[in-house]
Amino acid sequence: MSIVSAQEIVDLALQMAATSGRCDETIVIVTDSADASLRWAGNSMTTNGVATSRTTAVISIVRQGDHIARVGAQSSSVVDPAALADLVAASEYAAHTAPEAGDSAPLLTDSGEPADWGDPIPDTGAAVFAELARELTVGFGRSDRLYGFAHHVVETTFVGTSTGVRRRFTQPTGSVEINAKRGDASAWAGVSTPWFADVPVQAMLSDLSMRLGWAQRTVELPAGRYETLMPPSTVADMMIYLGWSMEGRGAQEGRTALSAPGGGTRVGERLSELPLTLYSDPSASGLECAPFVHAASSSERASVFDNGMGIDRVDWIRDGAVNSLVYSRAAAAEFGTTPAVPADNLLMNGGSADLADMVARTERGLLLTTLWYIRTVDPTTLLLTGLTRDGVYLIEDGEVTAAVNNFRFNESPLDLLRRAAEAGVAEQTLPREWGDWATRAVMPTLRIPDFHMSSVSQAQ
Repeated sequence: MSIVSAQEIVDLALQMAATSGRCDETIVIVTDSADASLRWAGNSMTTNGVATSRTTAVISIVRQGDHIARVGAQSSSVVDPAALADLVAASEYAAHTAPEAGDSAPLLTDSGEPADWGDPIPDTGAAVFAELARELTVGFGRSDRLYGFAHHVVETTFVGTSTGVRRRFTQPTGSVEINAKRGDASAWAGVSTPWFADVPVQAMLSDLSMRLGWAQRTVELPAGRYETLMPPSTVADMMIYLGWSMEGRGAQEGRTALSAPGGGTRVGERLSELPLTLYSDPSASGLECAPFVHAASSSERASVFDNGMGIDRVDWIRDGAVNSLVYSRAAAAEFGTTPAVPADNLLMNGGSADLADMVARTERGLLLTTLWYIRTVDPTTLLLTGLTRDGVYLIEDGEVTAAVNNFRFNESPLDLLRRAAEAGVAEQTLPREWGDWATRAVMPTLRIPDFHMSSVSQAQ
């Protein structure tokens, strides 16, 4: 078996499709991935591993007149180019047997390759964790028990179309999560990092030690509504779900929480009196991500017909008001608006307070450090439920004085924005619940006067 480059796979697949002539247009997306991981438990390194993979997607389009198109798509992880002909044929067959595509649009046209098209593909491996491992050994020598993992993925994606589009982007994605335990107390901290050059291990360990110190005293509290400070990680977990729910078509058709009563959408509606802006931006410093669409299948967030289209900054909420929703080119044309596609990051700003100052101004309330097991209760209001874990703390007279029991909560990110009384400075953060899918986030701390802890949880 011979293995050829991702760039060659793109060209070969397009050539095979052109030779067969069974479909009108073809899109090929190839992603080469290198994956490294490191785990530790009980103050000892346990496992590490490295894997590489390739995914090839062939998308075939059959046109019937100017407005009707049928799409077939097939993907494979096989790296042998000898299997490529079967993949192209399967995609073509699927196109001829598919129903009409609701998101049909002309493919983008272009000519020429980007300057880096033929460059070598970046890699990763166990060496990326060298400095992290050295720093962790310092913590291993202390009394607190440390558990956790680090994960690094480097994906390089190539997009080629029969209409001349060529796009390439390398996406590094890394994260570190540490659980520290002291007696029965547990605390969690996590960070995202693209290349593991800046992981603040000692700061994380110091923060964890401080939280475990708070937990030397415990207080049992009943369910209810509490003034609550939500640091950036917990805000990210709620706002990311909001970002995933901002499809324009669903809102226009009255199916989502962004649908307006009586028809239309809630674009223009003020959600918060605070000057909060929620946006995505592929060029955001430290959170860079693909600046173009690369979709192997269509959804309400992306269309295969838009492959290669540029992605710009979009303010989804601007100065507290709903500003934009997600639209493919086809959906935008249907509803008379502008296409808007989310980048693979999410940021929110609008405050300036430090968390320490927000704690100092709290007479009695909760500090909610992590959320877990978030699920949808009512998509029409975006009501979510989930659990607290590894750190809910009591604030009394401006100081953290104890750990409290875990809760189940019921809250909507839309309602949190409406009720937020104060926003802190925006900080890069790692969401705990969604960290496997969304590592690139910047969020503020939010003060919620009446966060709803719906029941006491026995979760540990």
